[in-house]
Amino acid sequence: MSKKFETELPEDYAELKKEANYTSSWRDRIAAVNELSNCKHAKVIDLLKNRLENDTVYKVQEAAYKALIAFGENVELPKVQKFDIIKGTDKILIRVKKSLPANHTFEDFAGKLERMRLDVYDAYEGHKGKEFKTWLEQKWTSLNK
Repeated sequence: MSKKFETELPEDYAELKKEANYTSSWRDRIAAVNELSNCKHAKVIDLLKNRLENDTVYKVQEAAYKALIAFGENVELPKVQKFDIIKGTDKILIRVKKSLPANHTFEDFAGKLERMRLDVYDAYEGHKGKEFKTWLEQKWTSLNK
C-alpha cells in the first residue's frame, strides 16, 4: 500500500524552506524535512536532495533520504562522517578556549562555544547525540595540554 502525498506546495513552504536550511538548529531542520516529506513536489524534492547531500547532521540527511525514497527518488544515503563534520573545528575550539580566562571550567567553555558558534555546537550535538558532552569535554581536555 503506497502512501498518498500532497502535490501542491504547502502554504507555509517558504517558512519550512527557511527552517530546513537554518544552520543553527538541526532540530528545526529535521522537523521541516519531516513536514515537507508529506508533499511530493519538485521544489520539495530539490530541497530534500540539498539536505541529503549537504547537511552536517546525519539525522537530517537520513530523514531527507527516507522522504526521497518514499517519493520514489533514486538516491543513496551518505556515509556517516567519522572526522570533522565542520571544517576547522579544532581551530574554532582553540579560539573559544583562548577567549576564556586561564582558570575556566568545562561548563564555561561549552557555554561560550554555544554562544559564539551555535552552528558548530548544534551540528556536533546533533551528530554525536548522547556522546556530545563527553566528546566535547575530551576535546576541551586535549586543548588544555
